Amino acid sequence: MENEARKYVNLFAFIVILALFWPYLSELRPGLFKKHVEITPYKVEEKPEVVDGIEIESGLIYAEGYLLVKQQCTSCHSLELVTQNRATRAGWKENIRWMQETQGLWDLGTLEGPILDYLSKNYGPKEASRRANLKNIEWYEL
Repeated sequence: MENEARKYVNLFAFIVILALFWPYLSELRPGLFKKHVEITPYKVEEKPEVVDGIEIESGLIYAEGYLLVKQQCTSCHSLELVTQNRATRAGWKENIRWMQETQGLWDLGTLEGPILDYLSKNYGPKEASRRANLKNIEWYEL
């Protein structure tokens, strides 16, 4: 009789534990508890939408090498970090080395050259890196 009662207690404990962890199990393995899961294939556009030389989805200048930068850089951060910065080829290389040493960026291998080419050509230093002074502004006293 004691074994029979122990089986029911164990079954009850299992059901309670399953009920408590059900949401976590379904998140870990989405589709494990579903009969039918639709898989939508990733759609690759042959020609991205470009306006005024800027690829709309990424905000990057549309030029040779932009796709490499888009693929490699967005694995860790927003492309706004790229577009708001300016550096020489050596400066971009130094940024990449810093990310490799401190942020876990992988070795780019043969991709590093084309990525540096793109970044230094399209996001190199400008003559004036500051905003121009405001002119013809009517100031008022607060």
